[in-house]
Amino acid sequence: MSFKSKGEQSTTSFISKKWSFLLCFGCFCAGMLFTIRMGTVPESKGIMRITAVETEKLKLISEGCNLKAKEEKLVSKDIIGEVFKTHHAIQTLDKTISNLEMELAAARAEQESLLSGSPLSTDVSRAKSSRKRKYLMVIGINTAFSSRKRRDSVRATWMPQGEKRKKMEDEKGIIVRFVIGHSATTGGILDRAIEAENKKHRDFLRLDHVEGYLELSAKTKIYFATAVALWDADFYVKVDDDVHVNIATLGETLVRHRKKPRVYIGCMKSGPVLSQKGLRYHEPEHWKFGETGNKYFRHATGQLYAISKDLATYISINQHVLHKYANEDVSLGSWFIGLDVVHIDDRRLCCGTPPDCEWKAQAGNICVASFDWSCSGICRSAYRIKEVHQKCREGENALWTATF
Repeated sequence: MSFKSKGEQSTTSFISKKWSFLLCFGCFCAGMLFTIRMGTVPESKGIMRITAVETEKLKLISEGCNLKAKEEKLVSKDIIGEVFKTHHAIQTLDKTISNLEMELAAARAEQESLLSGSPLSTDVSRAKSSRKRKYLMVIGINTAFSSRKRRDSVRATWMPQGEKRKKMEDEKGIIVRFVIGHSATTGGILDRAIEAENKKHRDFLRLDHVEGYLELSAKTKIYFATAVALWDADFYVKVDDDVHVNIATLGETLVRHRKKPRVYIGCMKSGPVLSQKGLRYHEPEHWKFGETGNKYFRHATGQLYAISKDLATYISINQHVLHKYANEDVSLGSWFIGLDVVHIDDRRLCCGTPPDCEWKAQAGNICVASFDWSCSGICRSAYRIKEVHQKCREGENALWTATF
């Protein structure tokens, strides 16, 4: 009895220990599983939260950069707009200054002419009423006291006379005048002859200048200063009185360059600097151009050239300090060195006499000006210019049908 009880107690104790171990082991596994699960989920959620935060930060940074870029673009557009406005304002200011300078030059020319009592004063008074009129071009025909026959040949060919010249001024905006100064003895026989000729034709522009072959550079300077003071034009042209000109073709050529503020048009060349005395085009200041054998800078040949209003105004304002070389065309070219000037080389401004200009006319390529290089003009122009006019002229109605 006692033995049986002892055995049963032992078995029961063994089973209890076994189940206790299994129970403990199961609880341990369950606890481990629970712990891992509980630890993993918050960690995963934490990672998700951190990723979301970082994403928001990146988004904000990205948007911030885009906003900055947008702001920079807006600022850039504003700056560009201001630059354009400033550039327009500068252009307007330049134009205003140019107009004021022109008015100042006109007043100065009038004052000087009144004080000196030169014939220029009557021209200024006559032109006062036309100051507000805008002209296309002023053509100054350089002439001398001894060139009466040349002037008459020009009047008989390419220069309109009387009512036609007035019509050309009113309808086409083209002024044409013979340009001459006065003799060393003011009021002498030479001046009286010019005054009598002017009373008949009314086609002279008298300058406050003493005539002389060695004074052509000074005459050219005074011509542009006087012309820009008298007439407000887009272009100012100088031509010799032994050159044939087609006025309508000249006007059509110039209007192509009307939008250029500082333009210098002619047949450009750069001939040799002649240092030897006794030669026709001897340059006393040849040493300024370097060693013997050097060439001049590019400049327009003197038979015919044109400059825009701004350049004529520049000459007028600075005429007292512009240097004069022996050759007039060289002097003009030197005045524009260092300036922002557009040089236009147009060979139609220096055609030869027939058959050259005749062939070109037949081909429809009308020349602006024709002359002989060997004579620096038309040889014996007083007698030959009519022949040149007949063979090389533009159509009879070219001037009146032209639209500038």
